[in-house]
Parts: sequence; structure tokens; C-alpha cells
Amino acid sequence: MRDFLISMDYSSWVLPALLLIPLIGAAVLLLVGLFRDDDGTLDRDPSARSIAFWTLLIEFVVSAGLWWSFDAAEPGWQARFSSTWIIPWGARFSLGIDGISLFMILLTTLIMPLAVLGSWTSVRTKVRSYYALLLVLTTGMLGVFMALDLLLFYVMWEVMLVPMYFIIGVWGGERRIYASVKFFIYTMIGSLLMLVGILYLWNAGGQVSFDYDTILNVPVTGRAALFLFGAFFLAFAVKVPMFPFHTWLPDAHVEAPTAGSVILAGIMLKMGTYGFLRFALPLFPGAIVTPWVRDGVLALSVIGIVYGALVAMVQPDFKKLVAYSSVSHLGFVMLGIFALTVNSVQGALMVMINHGISTGALFFLVGMIYERRHSRLIADYGGIAKVMPMFAALLTLVALSSIGLPGTNGFIGEFLVLIGAFETHPVFATVSATAVIFAAVYLLWSLQRILFNSLDKPANEHLKDLNWREVTIMGTLTVVILWLGLYPAPVLRRMQTSAEHFVHSVETRAALPNARLGGR
Repeated sequence: MRDFLISMDYSSWVLPALLLIPLIGAAVLLLVGLFRDDDGTLDRDPSARSIAFWTLLIEFVVSAGLWWSFDAAEPGWQARFSSTWIIPWGARFSLGIDGISLFMILLTTLIMPLAVLGSWTSVRTKVRSYYALLLVLTTGMLGVFMALDLLLFYVMWEVMLVPMYFIIGVWGGERRIYASVKFFIYTMIGSLLMLVGILYLWNAGGQVSFDYDTILNVPVTGRAALFLFGAFFLAFAVKVPMFPFHTWLPDAHVEAPTAGSVILAGIMLKMGTYGFLRFALPLFPGAIVTPWVRDGVLALSVIGIVYGALVAMVQPDFKKLVAYSSVSHLGFVMLGIFALTVNSVQGALMVMINHGISTGALFFLVGMIYERRHSRLIADYGGIAKVMPMFAALLTLVALSSIGLPGTNGFIGEFLVLIGAFETHPVFATVSATAVIFAAVYLLWSLQRILFNSLDKPANEHLKDLNWREVTIMGTLTVVILWLGLYPAPVLRRMQTSAEHFVHSVETRAALPNARLGGR
């Protein structure tokens, strides 16, 4: 397979193709709508969901080749593509991947067709517009993970913001307008500060190029480096979201449709942590090694880990419980990144992948039970394992993976983060380990109340178990949960060189007199 891909020069076209395929699908979907006389409802236009699904399935198949074509021993950029874009500004349409972005791309292309299946019956109005937005959103998210030009990165960052705003605002719950506006404002404020930082770096580099490797060599020191790091930090911290910038997340998750919640948790939150790995730390290593900056970020990470778990513990709404669990899990990612050891960075990357799978699965399951019962309140359930045994088994497995049970995907990432963080910050690592106990409390207690208490509510006695479509979604995610839990070596091997290079390059440039010299 690898030889076939190389002989076809797969790496020269795959990245732009992955950006183009969803846009073609969106155009086809909308063009089909121009020749139909219906009102776009699901019953009259089943083609919309089929076009979106097959487009994103093709997208996944095309992206899967990256697994075989990727050279795990190469720390530099692979599958490079570069073309002229805005010549007077020195901006280029430049794309590339390494062992960090590889898995974010594969995670995105895996989750998106499942998100379409998860919307199959729940979205019944403005169907063509909904799926077109999902396709455009896919291009924006992939562009964030591929961009090697800072202006292109910013454009893609903003492109993916708009579709999600409409997905929440049009197809969300009762408070969808409030949630979508809050999501948009929080993200936009951080994005504008990041844009100012990008323009500062471009100007300091002689207004020659927005190229990542070129900007990496622009010397910025002292107070300017701290302010610029602050601008990038705010943009990415809001997206993670870190405590105390997390308040938009529960509202957005609760009000978003199921696919919106899955995409937010599974992919979009990773853009914040990816931004720290790709931009904030490499561009401003001098700020990172400043003790009060690094300790401050680590402290916020640990607070988020514990706070998210404790708040999740008292939530009456199961969807909001899962949302707050994301604050806790992403805190582990931030702890791993800023501990700055190879183990902790690899652990952070694994938590990013595993959180996308496990929390995405939890949101799918919440959506499935909501379609049947039209309630997210834990108190409205009880004993449904008796009538939905397949749902109960899958919810139990996914919850255990989210807790980090050995043998599931959640264990290896958190374990690597904790042992890596203990090498440099043992106190923070020790406090963070307590959140594993809290996660067991809020998830196992929820399972007891939803699945294993008395079946004492008549509305729950005739609930139907999962259908073939829902089994397909959960079966796919279950395979990944067990694979990464039992045999994560292929994934760790592909990310190890990039993690080692990341840690070494940040530490090396931080030790230089101007704290900003040295390229990739």
C-alpha cells in the first residue's frame, strides 16, 4: 500500500484535495437543491444527507493514505504543497503535516462522516443548508491543521467559526441564539488579538512573508514577546477552553445539535491545544520558560482539571456533565504541553485523540437517548439497561474509557501526561491525579442513575434499543477505543519524532540570548 501511494505521488496532492473535496460536496449539494421544488425538509430531500455522507466518507478514505505514506522518522514537514496566493503580502497557500497534525487530520476525517450519520433523523429542517455548513466546516478545520502560512492559518481559523455559529444558532436548542452569540464573541475576541500578533511578526520580519518557518526566525524578545504570547494565548485558551475562559462551552454544548456537540468536543477544542503546540510555544519560547508564565499556565491547567471534574459531578443535565468533563480532560492536555517533556507531550497528543473519540461517543449516546426520550435530565431516567441493553453496554464502555480504565484508550494518554509532568512539576502532577478519582465518581454515579436504578418511570419502559445506523456509529468508535487502549504503539511511534523535535526545539531556542533564533 505504501509503495502504491508513493508511486502515485500521493503526498503532492493529498492535502489540497482534502480541502477541496468537502467544498465540491457542498457545491453539489446546493446545486441539487436549485433544481428541486421542495422546502428542504428531510422527508422530501433525503439526497442531502446522502451527498454529505458519501462526500465525507470519500474524504476519510483519501486521508487514510496519510497513515501509510507518513515517515515516522522524519521530524520535518511532509506532504508539502505550496502555491502563490497574495503576492504583495508574501502570503502563500502553503500546507504540510508532521506527527502532530497528522492525527488531528485523521481524527477530523473520521468524526465528520459519523457526525452526518448522527444527524440522520434529528435534523429535519433546512437540511441542505445544514449539511453544506458541515462540509464547509470540514474544510476550515482541516485547513487549521495543515496551514504553514500564518495568514492562511488565521483565515481557516475564521472560516470554521462561521459554520458552527449557524449550526448552533439555527438547529440548536431553546437558548441557541444566546449560546451561538456567546460562542462567536468569545472566539472572535481572541482571534482578533491573534491577528494583531501575526501582523506584528510579519512587520518585524520586514513584511516579506507569513511563512511559518520564516516567522519562526523573526527575533522578538523581552516585553514584546510576552505581549505577543499573551495575544496568542488568549485566542487558544478560549478555544481549548482553559479555566477561566471556559464559560461559553457548557452553553454551546448543551444547545448545539448532536453533531455540533460531537464536532465541538471531538475536533474544535483540539484547535486550541494544537495552536499552543504549533504556534504559541515555538514562536515565543522565551516567554514559555519565564517561571511565572509557565507556572501560571500550569496552575490554570490543574485548576481546570479539578474544577471541571467537580462541577461535572453536580450536573443534573447529562449533556452538561459531559461538557464540563471536557474542561477537565483538556486541562490534562495543557498540563502535558507545558510540562515540556517528551512523555508529557506525547501524552497530551494521545489525550487530544482519545478525548475526541470518547467524548464524541458520549455526545452521540446522549443524542440517541434524547431522540427517544426528549430529555437530558439524569433524573428522568433509571433502569433503562433492562430495555436498552446494547445502549447500556456501549455507554458503560465509553464511560470507562473516559475515566481512563486500563485497556481503553483513555488510560495511555493520561498516564503519559502524569509521568511526564512528574519529571518537571511533581506537585502539579500529583494534584492532577486526583481528578481521575473525581472522573470515576461523576461518570459511574451517572451510569448508576441512568442505567441501573429502578425502572420506575412509565415513559422509559418502551424505549427502543439502538438501530443499525446508531450501531454503526458506536461500533466504529468502539473499535478505535479498544485499539488505542490495547495497542497504541503504531500511533505513539508516528508521533514520537515530532514530539521529541518539538521539545528539543523549544528548549534550544529558549536558551539562546534572544530566545527566538533557530528554525525548524
